[in-house]
Amino acid sequence: MEEQAMTMKSTSLDQTISIPPVSQRCTTILEDILEGYAGIRDAHFSMEDGRLRITYDPRILSPERALHLVRQAGLKAGLRVAQCGVKGEQACALCAARMGESMQAHFSRLMTAASTQTLFREGELIVSLDGASAPGSNRAVVESSFPSAEISPRPVVPFAFSRRRLEILFTLITALTTLAAYLGGLYGVSLAFQNGLFLTAYLLGGVFGLIDGVNALREERKLDVNLLMIFAAVGAAIIGQPLEGAILLFLFSLSNTLQTYALERNRQAIKKLLDLRPPTATVRRGSRIVTVPVEKLVIGDIVLVKPGERFPIDGEIIRGNSEVNQANITGESVPVFKKSGDAVFASTVNGNGALEVRVTRLAQDTTLARIVQMVEQAQNSKARTQTTLDAFEQIYAWFVLGGAVLLTLIPILLFNQPFYPTFYRAMTWLVVASPCALVISTPASILSAIANGARNGVLFKGGIHLEKTADLKVIAFDKTGTLTTGIPVVQSIIPAKGVTEEELLRLVASAESRSEHPLGNAILEVARLRNLPLSTASEFRAIPGQGIEAHVDGEAVWVGNERLFHERGILVPPELNQSIDALKTKGQTVMLAYTPRKWLGIIGLADSIRPNAHEIVHSLKKVGIQRVVMLTGDNEAVAHAIAGQAGVDEVHAGLLPQDKVAVLETLRHRYGQVAMVGDGVNDAPALAAADVGIAMGGAGSDVALETADVVLMADDLTNLPHAIYLARRSRQIIWQNLTFALAVIVFLVVSAFGLNLPLPLGVVGHEGSTVLVVLNGLRLLALKKI
Repeated sequence: MEEQAMTMKSTSLDQTISIPPVSQRCTTILEDILEGYAGIRDAHFSMEDGRLRITYDPRILSPERALHLVRQAGLKAGLRVAQCGVKGEQACALCAARMGESMQAHFSRLMTAASTQTLFREGELIVSLDGASAPGSNRAVVESSFPSAEISPRPVVPFAFSRRRLEILFTLITALTTLAAYLGGLYGVSLAFQNGLFLTAYLLGGVFGLIDGVNALREERKLDVNLLMIFAAVGAAIIGQPLEGAILLFLFSLSNTLQTYALERNRQAIKKLLDLRPPTATVRRGSRIVTVPVEKLVIGDIVLVKPGERFPIDGEIIRGNSEVNQANITGESVPVFKKSGDAVFASTVNGNGALEVRVTRLAQDTTLARIVQMVEQAQNSKARTQTTLDAFEQIYAWFVLGGAVLLTLIPILLFNQPFYPTFYRAMTWLVVASPCALVISTPASILSAIANGARNGVLFKGGIHLEKTADLKVIAFDKTGTLTTGIPVVQSIIPAKGVTEEELLRLVASAESRSEHPLGNAILEVARLRNLPLSTASEFRAIPGQGIEAHVDGEAVWVGNERLFHERGILVPPELNQSIDALKTKGQTVMLAYTPRKWLGIIGLADSIRPNAHEIVHSLKKVGIQRVVMLTGDNEAVAHAIAGQAGVDEVHAGLLPQDKVAVLETLRHRYGQVAMVGDGVNDAPALAAADVGIAMGGAGSDVALETADVVLMADDLTNLPHAIYLARRSRQIIWQNLTFALAVIVFLVVSAFGLNLPLPLGVVGHEGSTVLVVLNGLRLLALKKI
């Protein structure tokens, strides 16, 4: 269970989280868990937008502790394992929790040495018994104590999978029995035999629709489209047209089966990423090399990865270097060079170097596993359009059913119309006016877009964020680490009179060799690239906020900012002062170097712009972004220097975190929807304040994965234009689907009353349009990067 956004307001905490799909009453588990904690006064979870609000007592809980309790409660409510399924239908999460508590209490009394866990996942109650007895004995204990539970020797086949296979089988049998009954009528087969075939077709073709429709009506008070189809089929049988009713159920069952297959294929497109991870790993255990399942790896294990192999786990390289293809995680098109100390991710491909990797995350916690889990959660969340359509469906479905009743009663009672054609016309209305294609038009497109994004290094946290991304007018960038690399590099080297550039660099780099400051490291890197011979520094001393002092070749060397020398009464030569002013105008940070004998010179450093930043800004304009803005806490000179190179439209410098929030509000008022792009760490307030918070570097950052609405998995902006393009294409296809679905409904309704459209043709038009909008949505799976 993952947090996606947070806003702190006095004694309230808002948290957007995701839970497995459950009925409304099941959310009380989460609320009950939270309200059981001391200091939490109230908890409410909204299934519509996934937002959890808690009210807590600040005298008892700090904001950090309150957030921790939310996380803890989320984990308790969403535990997932698959070993023991409840017999029969899918269980409600609340009922499973109550049964789980009963089981835990029972087994605790029965076996004092046992550690008992009961977990719930997608309609399955899971029981784990550890430390009590052998597995065979555990099986007997569970089965004898709780006859309603069954233990499987292997993971239970998910209910959705078994049902899908039954749907395919039942659809096939429905087709065969309907055809056999039709042919039987042509060749004089007994009426009883024909009716038996029709009855089989009705039962198998309508069983799942009836179950789903009744459950929706009973549990959620929703009139499902499935019930409308069942009513129409039964109505056809009542007026002596069982063949047309059987054809209706066959086509409806076939349509549902195709939809289920298409949407499941969409979901599996992400799950297949897990198949890329090797099932086993080669591990060094002392002096032995052993092969173990990845699930048994523990943090600290040393894994050996040969050239060309996939990494089985997330870890840190401790020996060797290689190029790593990590396109399936970050979307980067070219391999990335990795060396000792760099992170690697499960399922990425090692290049031509043998590596030793220390495990840093367990198999279930790898970046790959978390991406798959979060995409599944995002696909289960509803976009605004889908939520609106769901609400509309209920009103419309009752309208369709009421219309069928009126179309039957009014002509018969008021105009003495014959029952048969009147009722037949009403049943045709029930079919052609049903909103199946309308309802499925949005989720098919949303699922495909989210899956496409995840496969290309863009993680949308839900359909609502995908839709908001499509509406963006302005994108605001943080400067440091986003438009720039966040790493200072040497831009200018100006030696003093009588000093060579090599001498300046050699002495400064030697003095900085014992420093850990990023500016000193940048100078040291340049000296090494030039192969300058460095001397050993002694008597090194760091002077906070000013610079360093060290002895090189027996002589004192001072390196630092102007304050270092002003406070010591050392005057800077006029010619160097002019150069300092010039470098500051260019946005560079200036470091001065001095020895007691002479001035050595100055070195200018600056945060380097990302190589493709200008291209990214240009691409964003091509996909329809009206305004690109840069927000930074840096000074005006530095900000405008970077902005000029990147080609952004507007710059705001010298901003504190709260100032960035205010600027975003101004931009929203002036232009419309605003996105904030940052690293997800120090940009948290701005990311939360924007309509869409976009964090980059998600593959290596837990914070980025948890705080933003959209995550760019690579540590660059390459995939940002694709994210915007994908969101806008999904919006286009959703509107195509909605327009087409409405047009088909209007056409079929007009045809049914103006042209006496036969019921089977109405079914074909209705179900055909439903399948077409699903297939149109699936086109987003294949959308290429711009």
